[in-house]
Amino acid sequence: MKLTWLGHSGFRLEIENAIILIDPWLTGNPLFPEDKRQEAIGGATHILLTHGHGDHSGDTLSIAKELNIPVAGIYDLINSWSNHQGIEGIGFNKGGTIDLGGARVTMVNASHSSSLDGADGPIYAGHESGYMIAGEGHVIYVSGDTDIMADMEWMGQLHQPDIGILCAGGHFTMDMKRAAFAAKKYFDFKTVIPCHYKTFPLLEQSAEALKQGLPGTDVIEPEVLKAIEL
Repeated sequence: MKLTWLGHSGFRLEIENAIILIDPWLTGNPLFPEDKRQEAIGGATHILLTHGHGDHSGDTLSIAKELNIPVAGIYDLINSWSNHQGIEGIGFNKGGTIDLGGARVTMVNASHSSSLDGADGPIYAGHESGYMIAGEGHVIYVSGDTDIMADMEWMGQLHQPDIGILCAGGHFTMDMKRAAFAAKKYFDFKTVIPCHYKTFPLLEQSAEALKQGLPGTDVIEPEVLKAIEL
């Protein structure tokens, strides 16, 4: 299994027979070198979207059309895009599980908001979500944008993820200390990878507080376009 950070909350996940782009915001992402776009998206088989905000959905439609690959995510948004944007969509909802190239992807709850920019203000984009991705002997929890929530207790017990990709930049989501608290209280991660940080000065710039809060856990600060073998 190979995981590559694309900056902010974007990842390229190579798992089973799939190459999944998670929240691919490349254009305008201060952390992503735009001349590396083809390196980031080449060979992708699916896109997995946590919610509609532009810093997550930004390049979803353009990549889906360029590569002719399906987008999976919350039913309301994906069904609308399928009908009006001409993409192939896999719309499902919380508690549902889909198969993406042999990886089993279950949508779980998140606590945030979800919208698209419209001419007259925000447009409803379905609910925010996270994912449990099972494959190659691992279960990865992709938190999406969220704060700590009590749902994490049953999510950890039921899915037993060993890898956590956690939003941890603060201001819009959990910060590093809150992410560490959630990881310690509700999960038994072997590996934790922070995201949704460093992108802007408003967000946390270091994962040191996460590392200090999770002794004994392998906290990996990802580097853009540098693959992590898991």
